[in-house]
Amino acid sequence: MASRKANATALIILDMVNLFDFEGGDALGARAVAICAPIARLRQRFDAAAQPVIHVNDNFARWQGQFSDLVDACLAAGGDAAATVRRLSPRRHDYHVLKPKHSAFHATPLAILLYKLGVRRLVLTGVAADSCILATAQDAKMHEFGLWVPADCVAAISPRRKRDALAVVAQSLLVPVVRSRDVRGVFPAQP
Repeated sequence: MASRKANATALIILDMVNLFDFEGGDALGARAVAICAPIARLRQRFDAAAQPVIHVNDNFARWQGQFSDLVDACLAAGGDAAATVRRLSPRRHDYHVLKPKHSAFHATPLAILLYKLGVRRLVLTGVAADSCILATAQDAKMHEFGLWVPADCVAAISPRRKRDALAVVAQSLLVPVVRSRDVRGVFPAQP
């Protein structure tokens, strides 16, 4: 793992490798497919800026196996699960972390990886805005990372749940919540 200069920014793609096989999963799956294009465009910007892309994903309570096994399960499931993986599957140079619970930080090596990469700012994308995105945003603030949540790069089971979660992120955590196309580069300009 190459160390990068301090103050790097990492793109976190959260729970987009997903079977959507739970209550509300059909609605979330459709919304996840809809955010694939803006996340892919943002990922291209990170590639151009030579900044790290990190996929963080639930392990589906499968305690044996690899991240690639989750990708294969989504491809085999078809539908929205396969569609999101075909568009945003981790690439060879991307990093990936499995998580057992909501936050990308809880019981994972993410904080160590970010330290080794010199990351001080995070851009959170993926699903679900009112669950894993919100929990990760709270933990990121506790770890004193700069943070941006692009509104067009996160989804929830319903528009209201997304709107309410993003209001908490913006108002309580004081995190910028703006569309990815409204920001140049990989992070909003500091006020």
